[in-house]
Amino acid sequence: MKKRRSFIRKWGVRTLFIVGACFMLFIAGVYVTSFLLGPPPINSDKNTIYYSDDGSVIGEEKGVENRHWINLEDMSSDLVDATLLIEDQHFFKHNGFDLKRIVGAAIRDLQHFSLKEGASTLTQQYARNLYLTQEKTWTRKLKEAFYTIRLEMFYSKKEILEGYLNTIYYGHGAYGIEAASKLFFNKSANSLSLAESAMLAGIPKGPTYYSPINDPERAKKRQELILSQMKNENIISPQGFTNAKNEPLLYATKEETKRTGLGSYFQDTVIREAAGILQLDIEAVKSGGYHIYTTMDKAAQQMMEKRVQETVPNSTDMQIGAIAMMPDSGQIKALIGGKNYKDSPYNRAIVAKRMPGSAFKPFLYYAALENGYTATTKVMSKPTAFTLENGNVYQPSNYNGYYAYEPITLAQALALSDNIYAVKTILYLGEGKLTETARKFGITSELPAVPSLALGTASVSVLEMVRGYAMLANGGMAVSAHTIERIVDYNGKEIYKRAPHSSEKVLDAQKTFILSQLMTGMFDESLNGYMPVTGSTITDQLTREYAGKSGTTSSDNWMIGFSPDLVTGIWTGYDDNRAIEKVAEQSYAKKIWANFMEEAHEGKPEQSFKEPKGVIGIPIDPTTGERATPYCPTRTVMYFIAGNEPTESCTIHLHEEKKEENESFEKWFDMFLP
Repeated sequence: MKKRRSFIRKWGVRTLFIVGACFMLFIAGVYVTSFLLGPPPINSDKNTIYYSDDGSVIGEEKGVENRHWINLEDMSSDLVDATLLIEDQHFFKHNGFDLKRIVGAAIRDLQHFSLKEGASTLTQQYARNLYLTQEKTWTRKLKEAFYTIRLEMFYSKKEILEGYLNTIYYGHGAYGIEAASKLFFNKSANSLSLAESAMLAGIPKGPTYYSPINDPERAKKRQELILSQMKNENIISPQGFTNAKNEPLLYATKEETKRTGLGSYFQDTVIREAAGILQLDIEAVKSGGYHIYTTMDKAAQQMMEKRVQETVPNSTDMQIGAIAMMPDSGQIKALIGGKNYKDSPYNRAIVAKRMPGSAFKPFLYYAALENGYTATTKVMSKPTAFTLENGNVYQPSNYNGYYAYEPITLAQALALSDNIYAVKTILYLGEGKLTETARKFGITSELPAVPSLALGTASVSVLEMVRGYAMLANGGMAVSAHTIERIVDYNGKEIYKRAPHSSEKVLDAQKTFILSQLMTGMFDESLNGYMPVTGSTITDQLTREYAGKSGTTSSDNWMIGFSPDLVTGIWTGYDDNRAIEKVAEQSYAKKIWANFMEEAHEGKPEQSFKEPKGVIGIPIDPTTGERATPYCPTRTVMYFIAGNEPTESCTIHLHEEKKEENESFEKWFDMFLP
């Protein structure tokens, strides 16, 4: 038994010796390799680049625009002390790694089977900022260790500390203490007070979380924690602590950097989408060295910008929001958020919300088709006062006070944009039905369930409207609007790739097709009635079939329309909601839309809307809503779910001989009446 114990002990010692020797050889190898690799470069320039859908560069973020390198001696000593205390107290004592903190963090990571705990020294953070990403993987940690050793091996502590303080991210696009000092306090880093120094020292741990601009209360608590620790370590006096704690801090106003080049509003949309995908601060993405491959069609973007410049004069304050989207995939091919990005980077296509007017009616009429309406359902068009359940009287009116003073079909009501028809329909369906239906179309804005919602009195974005119309163009499939296909980090690793677009069916294919065909009516002059169809002013510019709907309020003009290949929405109006009074300005949205759609489709084969099974097309007399006969002066093909089509033929328009025969019979019959 003793021999056995001695044998086990002997081999145990040998095993430990071998493991220890291997570990020492590994460490030696790491240091020898680090020495042979030489000093790593400390240039931290990392610009994010945007690409169009054909792979060409469309924009670049200058990652060093808001970085200002200064010497360590030109930084506030309070700032240096506060940073060292809160980030790395043993910086001047270790060789790049704080073993005590590393062991503690490793134990906690093993307990939770994660890599969430951090024990990074300033040197490790500096290495990560210069050469690596923020991902928490063992591979990244190993690379970080190599770079840390090389930095400590070839650079002095002063150089490392100076480099760290000149490159660490303080949020809002500010890299380095000088940029942060000017951003937050409009002063140089050597002029920072103790209170200001402690505030800035607390930010790098979470630039968004601890930003005094984003969350003053949380930032203040962290500042006080740092000041308290400085007092406890006798770095500052109790009186200095009290004075700094009570010092009011005045923050400078941040000016947004305004980009230039093709698709400036598009690029802004991309960076916000990327920040959401990567779960990073917007400015961190801008300076992260990413290669972002977007959905932009350069030709389409150039066309859209050109048409806006040609149509909306510089002399007017009128603004525009416009989006062109692929209805099947949700790819945004072109986007404009305003007339001039340099004058105003506010994105009116994505952020702004305006009343869509009659452009909202297709959502109402989809609900109507779901509840028994057909293309020939008739409703009286005349001035009407509606007494609501609460006793109030609602009296909408048609454009310029024009009415049919007789029943009109749904097809004609949509083509002429009859408001009385729309309000009668929403009251028949119930106001909540339109709200419910609009949600199916992806409208997320607040939608009050009131009768006027049928006339587009809720405020929505251009993006919401275009996304909703895209579902009509693609047969009722879900649409996820986006500007990014994939993202590659500065090491060439693909870190995001968009999944194939959804095939989720949201709307009924038969009804979306029927509604799309009804929406071609705004360009079909056979549907002219008590006034011309709403698209009559641009019909002569169109060379192929489109479906669409315009919308008008006193301060908004909309035109949204689509082919099977592309859906485009245009909004024009004034930011201050003033009335659009000039006749020329009232036509901008339609004019831009027509010119852009024609140019975007030029040279491409014409695609027809796919007719689903169970739908039939029948020539209809637009006046009577009955089957057209050879004697009807006008006829248009309307679509119905099989079994719901009209069975009666038009009896108003007859052959002259037949008409005379009927009139003679009526006269003869009248002779026998009392």
